[in-house]
Amino acid sequence: MSASRRSGTTDELGPDEPEGPGPEGSGGSDLLAALLDGMDAALCAFDAGGVVTHWNREAERILGWTAAEAVGRQGFADWAVRSADAEEVEGRLMSAMDAPGRQVHEFALLTKDGGRVLVRTQSAAVRGPDGKPAGVYCAFSEVHAQIDLERSIALSEALFEDASWGVVLVDADLRPAVVNAHAARALGIGRTSALGRPLGELLAQGVEELESALTHVLAEGAPPAPAEIWVSVRTPEGEQRRCWRCGFVRLASPLAEEPVPLGVGWLFQDVTEAKQGEQEAALLRFRTNQLHRAARAAAECEDPAEAATVHLDFALAGFADHALIDRVAGGSLGDADAAGQVRLVRAAATPSGPPGPSLPTGAAGLPVRYPEGHPALQCVARAGSVRASVGTVPPEQARLWAEARRWPSDSVHALCAVLRSRGRTLGVVTFLRGGGRSPFERSDATYAEDVAARIATALDLASAL
Repeated sequence: MSASRRSGTTDELGPDEPEGPGPEGSGGSDLLAALLDGMDAALCAFDAGGVVTHWNREAERILGWTAAEAVGRQGFADWAVRSADAEEVEGRLMSAMDAPGRQVHEFALLTKDGGRVLVRTQSAAVRGPDGKPAGVYCAFSEVHAQIDLERSIALSEALFEDASWGVVLVDADLRPAVVNAHAARALGIGRTSALGRPLGELLAQGVEELESALTHVLAEGAPPAPAEIWVSVRTPEGEQRRCWRCGFVRLASPLAEEPVPLGVGWLFQDVTEAKQGEQEAALLRFRTNQLHRAARAAAECEDPAEAATVHLDFALAGFADHALIDRVAGGSLGDADAAGQVRLVRAAATPSGPPGPSLPTGAAGLPVRYPEGHPALQCVARAGSVRASVGTVPPEQARLWAEARRWPSDSVHALCAVLRSRGRTLGVVTFLRGGGRSPFERSDATYAEDVAARIATALDLASAL
């Protein structure tokens, strides 16, 4: 049965009229019936006398009454509404004829099998050619479905306005379509400025990993757990490296017969500080374990000089690529002597080629030809740590920089820590990193000073024996 009367559908609600050719005839009736039946909301209509004139498939689905059973009935009494409630319900619905705009009501309707359904209705008057009310249309849906819809709309609005994490809708071309305020601040760009731009223009680094994740979600669906992605964001102060914990959901159109991906919902939260804290804690645990293992291994060495190289080898793991121990010529220096000319003799060094244990050197006692202002000499003069780095230069220039300082040619970062024991300077331990590592930081200097104190104790014992 059509959603309208079998005899035809007219432009306005009212008694049946003869069908004519064109849109006002059977073609118009079929078109209107198809439109009504395709609606997601239930819809019924009444003429000015309260007779049901239209009833679509969604109304049939909710209440169970077919269009053939509903169209032509006088109101809802005794079939879609309890008799006790019929007068009130019909009065509220038909009052829309005399009211401007739409009216919203909630009441219970009866299903064909005798059940009750709480619905929310929106009703409004239908005007005839003369502009006078000719009837009422009423769109209704189950209250829980309406509430679910309202919750979904409220959730989406809250996410894009007040959320404390970034939310970005990315279209199928991997370009931002909607960006909330938090995400715009994280990207360092305005909400509208980010729309439609490639992600490579918004991020300096991490774009490949992010685009790979978005492509995977479009093809396979949402991953089972959040992903942590490191990115670099352009800011007025320069690039800042950030860690974002990201969640992804694939978006599909609810209107398509087949799932058609509309894009990806990308939610992220900045966890840089927490991640850095985790990394620092893990590094501290590792270095503490290395110091403990080195102390136990050194305790088994009969020769204190060998114990010094054991400490050096354990410290090298995960910390540097090369290490050197330079002793002060003559054994040691007092604080007053350190201000004068100082000569250093190489005592031990790690192999400059393949990795291996530190090897004792300098048996001949010849001083290392360090140029004036060398970091190792500065370290002795200051009795404190010194850091040095070649910076951003071509490889050939970096090689010359290292060779001029008597270091392995692949060295680009250096950290010198003074060897002190019993109030005297015994020498310098130098840690060197290649181009694949980051420069030494203050926390690295603290660790190097701890290692230097243990090496100095062993070398002082070796001299005493």
